[in-house]
Order: sequence, then C-alpha cells, then structure tokens
Amino acid sequence: MENKKAVLSIQDMNIKFSLRGQILHAIRGVSLDIYEGECLAIVGESGSGKSVLTKTCMGLLDKNGFIESGHIMYEGKDLATYKTDKEWEKICGSEIAMVMQDPMTCLNPLKTIGWQIEESLRYHSNLNKEERKKRVIEILTDVGITEPERRYKQYPHEFSGGMRQRVAIAIAVACNPKILICDEPTTALDVTIQAQILELIRNMQKKYNLTTVYITHDLGVVANVADRVAVMYAGDIIEVGTSREIFYEPKHPYTWALLASLPQLGIKGEELSSIHGTPPNLFLPVKGDAFAPRNPYALAVDFEYRPPYFEVSPTHKAKTWLLDPRAPKIEPPKVLEMIKNMERVGGVLGG
Repeated sequence: MENKKAVLSIQDMNIKFSLRGQILHAIRGVSLDIYEGECLAIVGESGSGKSVLTKTCMGLLDKNGFIESGHIMYEGKDLATYKTDKEWEKICGSEIAMVMQDPMTCLNPLKTIGWQIEESLRYHSNLNKEERKKRVIEILTDVGITEPERRYKQYPHEFSGGMRQRVAIAIAVACNPKILICDEPTTALDVTIQAQILELIRNMQKKYNLTTVYITHDLGVVANVADRVAVMYAGDIIEVGTSREIFYEPKHPYTWALLASLPQLGIKGEELSSIHGTPPNLFLPVKGDAFAPRNPYALAVDFEYRPPYFEVSPTHKAKTWLLDPRAPKIEPPKVLEMIKNMERVGGVLGG
C-alpha cells in the first residue's frame, strides 16, 4: 500500500473505560492506517475492541470511556483532541459515516423514511426542500428500493429487515462521506439478504468513491469484500495484511485458530475446530502475548514479553514471537492446507 494515501491514521491509541470504580484497558496501543479507496475489514471475537476503535473515530465513545493517549489523524486534524459535540458534528455524517448493526435501533419509528434520510442533508448541505427530496429519491433508487416516491412517505415498520438496512445505508451515504464504517451490517439478516447487502455496499463504494471499513467476526464476509484485513485480539491488532495474505499465508496463531474454525473446513462426523479458553480480563494488566494462555503453540517468551510487529512483507505484519529468527520453526495447523487447496480451485476469495 506504499503508493496509497492514508485517509485516516490511528497512532498508538490507548482507550480506557471506568466501570464500577475499576479501569478497563479496552484498546492497547493500536496503530492502523486506513488507505483511500480501500475496503478494510477489522476481524475478531466479540469484545476484542473492534467497535470501540471505530466508534472513537466518530466521537461515539460511551460517556465512561476516554482516550488515555494516541492520535487519530484525518486531513491534518487530530480527532483524538475533539471534546465537544460541535466539533464532531463537522465530521460525523459528512466526512465519516456509519451503518449500524441493527437498522431498527438506528431508525426512528415515528418519522418517515424520507424525513430520516433528509435529516443529514438539512444539516450538512445547502439544498432547498425540493432539491433534498429529489436527492433522497435518487439515493433510495441507488440502494435498490423500488417505488422510491411511495417509499419516501412510509415508516420503518412498513419495511422488511433487508429494506431497513438499505435505508440505513442510504442515510450513511446521503452526504457523500469519505469513509463509511459498516458495523456488522449483515448480522441481523438471513443469508440470501446478506449477499445482496454486501453487493450493494460494494456498488455504493464504487459509485461514491468510498473508503470502507467493515467490523465483523464473520470471515465469510471478509473473504467476499475486503482488500485488507486487520485481526484484533484483546484490544490490539495482532496481524494485518491483504486478504490473500491473511487467508492463505497467516502468521499469528490466533489467525490460524480463527481460520481453522471456519465451518466450511469441517469434516463430516468430526467436531468443528474451536478456540479453547476465554480472552484475558482487561481490567487486569496483560503480561506478554495476550493470546498465550489459549495458544497451543505458545513459547516461554510469550508469557513474559509482549511481541512487537514482525514484517512478513511490505503489506503484511504480525505480532508473534514465532516470527523471531531465534524461534523454533512451527508449521500452521494441517486444516489450513484445505484453504490453500480451495484457492487452487477458485478459493475462499474467488480467485
């Protein structure tokens, strides 16, 4: 990605929450560049910090959360220094927008669909009433909603789940943001509708020249949409690379475990692979590699020292002591060979 411009740069970010008199260290020194025009997927178990990291980039951190240190650089401004709603209003919607996980929680049941899409246009544009309505009809058509003039006057309860998600996407892209964050956009939908929504977001990315960030735990979604993948565990990005590198040449044992858990790698009559144990308690200091207690390949050093990033290629790096030149050579699980075999016949990534 050397030739691409970083549209958003998160640098050494530490985010904490105050809960019942205790401090939870939710994001632990994360650095991540998001490049112009790319589709980046942030993957990890529930509670790994995916949503916290991205919501912080929109000023949506809960009241008991705070940035202890770090920077969020966007067009020469450090968003980590923003404290007031007025500052964030200039960014949210017009520069960075988000498609939420459940459209029913982000749509107002008392307002028409047209009113809700128009809301951001009323705030962020100089269009008059007639121009705003015309723009909303155009966006509804773009997101695949038929009879947009009639639908414009309807309420969320008159729409199916998939159509509500299309409306949520319409609201997000209404003001032509530069970055679109999709927080588990297909979780609440059935499989056939999921594919349609992913295809829609891909089309919207091309039409509106969006930089897209997916937050997901579903590696099937990642394989279909992402240019690059960042793998999160216990508030840290432990591996980042192109989709091809993460699926076919993963280096971190946690990434191995995630891939080995893919249902399509299951063998009839045998138990599906799973990751034993639970993530660390982030109320307590994490010593060494956070994944070490669950890692069957852990070295003694993993329990003592936190690994730095080791560069695998100019686009691929991972935080694992297994990449240290002094480490013993350990082969990935045999089940991952099946992914390489799938690549030879069309692949997880379709090529």
